Amino acid sequence: MELLWVGVAFALGFVAKRLDQPPLLGFLAAGFVLEAIGFEAGPTLVELADLGVLLLLFTIGLKLDLRSMGRPYVLGVTTIHLVLSTAIAGGAVLGLGALGLAAVDLRGAALLGFALAFSSTIFAVKLLEERDDSAALYGRTAVAILVVQDLAAVIFLAASTGKVPSPWALALLLLIPARPLLHRALKACGHGELLILAGLTFTLGGAGLFALVGLKADLGALLAGVLVGGHPKADELSKDLYAIKDIFLVGFFLSVGLHGLPTGASVLMALCLLALVPLKGLLFFVLATRFRLRGRTSLLLGALLSEYSEFGLIVGGLAVSQGWLGSEWLTTLALALVLSFLMASPLNRRALSLYQRFRTRLARFETERRVPEEEPVDVRDAKVLIFGMGRIGAGAFEALENAAVEGVVGFDIDERVVAEHREAGRPVHRASATDVDLWDRLHVDPAQVRLVILAMATPLESLTALQQLRAGRFEGQVVAAARHADEVEALRAGGMDGAFHLMAEAGRGLGEHALRLLSPL
Repeated sequence: MELLWVGVAFALGFVAKRLDQPPLLGFLAAGFVLEAIGFEAGPTLVELADLGVLLLLFTIGLKLDLRSMGRPYVLGVTTIHLVLSTAIAGGAVLGLGALGLAAVDLRGAALLGFALAFSSTIFAVKLLEERDDSAALYGRTAVAILVVQDLAAVIFLAASTGKVPSPWALALLLLIPARPLLHRALKACGHGELLILAGLTFTLGGAGLFALVGLKADLGALLAGVLVGGHPKADELSKDLYAIKDIFLVGFFLSVGLHGLPTGASVLMALCLLALVPLKGLLFFVLATRFRLRGRTSLLLGALLSEYSEFGLIVGGLAVSQGWLGSEWLTTLALALVLSFLMASPLNRRALSLYQRFRTRLARFETERRVPEEEPVDVRDAKVLIFGMGRIGAGAFEALENAAVEGVVGFDIDERVVAEHREAGRPVHRASATDVDLWDRLHVDPAQVRLVILAMATPLESLTALQQLRAGRFEGQVVAAARHADEVEALRAGGMDGAFHLMAEAGRGLGEHALRLLSPL
């Protein structure tokens, strides 16, 4: 039976990939196909789905900056958005009831409105990982907003079910002083499979402890990631868990489609609810600009959080079990969730081009003052710009520095990476090469810059950055790094002056180093 759902998921995921769409859309469709042929979600699929969600939240915790949750543009935007979205969605549900599409009273409408106000943690974080934008301001803000929403969900579930956490929940505070012990254990694991097992142990251990004292297991996994996060091996652990987590998450996306086949009435209601998705994203955009975020950041944030949340299914299941809603609403919510994913996916793929097209109009929503992270950067003396100061970019910076090249300046979207380089005395600033407003933010003379090095995560990002650089009247040389031979070809075909094949060049560099050692002999 497992072969059936694995095969269907692979087939439809492959089709989605060939259509230039995220494979997760194929997995969602596979859930409906399996439901149509009579497949039932067994314990294996349920456990895989649960483990995938826990691992996702653990990896979020590894990168989560708790300080960001208290910032006004997180707490303010989240609180106001929840209130307004609940009222709007609840009103829409009452309207559907008035039209005779479904039976719903005021309490049921309020519950559904609250459920529809949330955004999907899984969908948003998956998109951020695909773009490698988790450290970008809009990515970090989105994750912080999702965590605040999760806290609100925990409070709601505790209040609605009457389940009060055990008094032993206070003992979880002892995990905070135990953080150095977790860090030492992580360091002692070294690399490879033992490090992966450590990550699984921390994830399941945190989830189990929270469930044991009557708290949400998801939050336990998230907190475990926060406790382990900040260690030098946290990034390596996150990358090691990436593929495993994605495999388990296939179970989650399949289970969404296994909530029952939709009827004509549920399809109609889901389509009506789908009309609220753009309004949801628009509300995020307006609120974010009011809290002094730039138009570009606000647009990316709104697009990322515009979809409905899997939390809606939890609320729907609870309401049905309590007799507050009819069972048809659960299927409607599942279908609305899937359709919102289908709408949000292409919207996010086009978000940057949409901003470029409507940049002037969107700028009217911005306030005069900006948050500190989006203030202009002065690099007037720069002659070489390096975007992406991870291992590749840092190595390029060091090589140019050793060759006594003047005016080398680095940029990265990750605040921690920037801080580490600044502590080492390197001129590194926060900025993104894919930002349409790049030359407006940076006080730099494009005519003085001789070379731009793009150590970006994907060829698409590098080509987008190249377009922005040429649009900013930059006429110097632009080179980019790529991990695979086909990516090198795509970069050159896209107009890149030079493309560096990391794997091939690394081997060549090792050989040259070995020859230098042999030369005295």
